Amino acid sequence: MNPRSPYVLDTREVGRRAGSQRQYRREVSAPAQLGLDMIGVPEGAPLVMDVRLESVTEGVLVTGSVTGSVTGECGRCLTSFTDDLEVDFVELFAYPNSATEETTDPDEIPRLEGDHLDLEPVVRDAVVLSLPLTPLCRPDCGGLCPECGELLDDLPENHAHTQFDPRWAALAERFSAAEDPARSDSSHQSQE
Repeated sequence: MNPRSPYVLDTREVGRRAGSQRQYRREVSAPAQLGLDMIGVPEGAPLVMDVRLESVTEGVLVTGSVTGSVTGECGRCLTSFTDDLEVDFVELFAYPNSATEETTDPDEIPRLEGDHLDLEPVVRDAVVLSLPLTPLCRPDCGGLCPECGELLDDLPENHAHTQFDPRWAALAERFSAAEDPARSDSSHQSQE
């Protein structure tokens, strides 16, 4: 843990007396790869953390929120979009030699390192888990036409494509020849 990281907070001002609190507000830069394949926070984008540290019997309880912007690609129409991000989080950081530290794995509950706690993994988990697997530019996005690939929202309501099953092409050709006498004569001549 780098104590100079803007995500690292010093808990000495909070103390170890249960119930003592301290508020923090920090603007930090988003770390790399904060998101999913189709949506995320761009690296270096500003994030604002509002955090309350509260001393409890087993450690320091961190309650807070992170706000910023996400950019993504719509899962229906593939256009790029930006949206606001606001995510809440709550995490307990266990004191060294506490009952919580002794009865849990470090992967379950994070630990204080000396008097410092690192919020980057907490923020990363909160943000990534809040993002949709299939992001949408807007809830009523129509997507793309499966035939021509145009945006359905830009096409008229009666937009349609005539599509024939290639297995029926010979039969369709025969029936269209029967309806068109000029075509029917040319097909009979070619058969002779």
